[in-house]
Amino acid sequence: MQCIYALTQSKDDSLDKQEKFLKASIDNMYTLYLLMLSLFIELHERAKEQEQLSSKRYLANASDKYPNKEKFINNRVLLQISENISLQDELNRRKLNNWYLNEEYVKIIYKEMMQSDLYAKYMANPQNSYDEDKKLIIELFRDIVAPNEKIYDYFEDDKLTWVDDIPIVNTFLLKLFKKVKIDSSPSYFLPALLKDQEDMVYAKRLLTKTLLNNAKWEKEIEGKTPNWDKDRIADIDAILLKMAICELLNFPSIPEKVTINEFLEIAKEYSTPKSSIFINGVLDKLVREYREDGKLNKLGRGLL
Repeated sequence: MQCIYALTQSKDDSLDKQEKFLKASIDNMYTLYLLMLSLFIELHERAKEQEQLSSKRYLANASDKYPNKEKFINNRVLLQISENISLQDELNRRKLNNWYLNEEYVKIIYKEMMQSDLYAKYMANPQNSYDEDKKLIIELFRDIVAPNEKIYDYFEDDKLTWVDDIPIVNTFLLKLFKKVKIDSSPSYFLPALLKDQEDMVYAKRLLTKTLLNNAKWEKEIEGKTPNWDKDRIADIDAILLKMAICELLNFPSIPEKVTINEFLEIAKEYSTPKSSIFINGVLDKLVREYREDGKLNKLGRGLL
């Protein structure tokens, strides 16, 4: 949707350029995931640095009041991340030194963490189990890292497409932390970006078929909106309708209800308050017509 919108707004008819942008924006989601995960490496390093400094001072450090002042440093989930050679190699390969260049963000998160009740409760607990270590990392991420507005603003300024990716990456990371085990392999923290390469094929096909048949899809929409001037339809609504029509007619393995529901959800997120109602009405008419004309050649179960 963003690629098609960018192309229509710029009047740039370079399909190749938009395909490259699509692939780059999808790949960048993995970069965002790595940066969010590597933030824990930086927090761990900062905690070790602070502990070393405190050991050289005569005055008491904040962590000295706890029975095991090195408990956070020895958190087993943190060690699984910070001592992960495969993860470090991937960060180096991609030259992701963002936090080194912008360590003020690490300081902000670290300070908030040190002042939090969840950190105090964890450090004060004499018990020392893997489950407790994991619980802390989950809570730190959910309550401090993920909702931090400064981190959000930083990512938004870095890459515009990350605004949409942040909720997806945060949700994935939370699930990752919840499922991690003490014997998880290093590769656990380097999951594949796509479950199946067919996902990328689908994305490219939807992009190209929507753009190359733009005039055809416009006629389909005009036939179902006789009381609407083409210029009165919001740009995003028009794009979503074209994409939905394209998917209905060219992707037989995708149930029609799935197509409609997906595009209605996107409309609710990105377009006007009444867009989803308008789009649903148009697609409902089209689906009925396509069924009668035998154009919906859907395959498999669960298609109604």
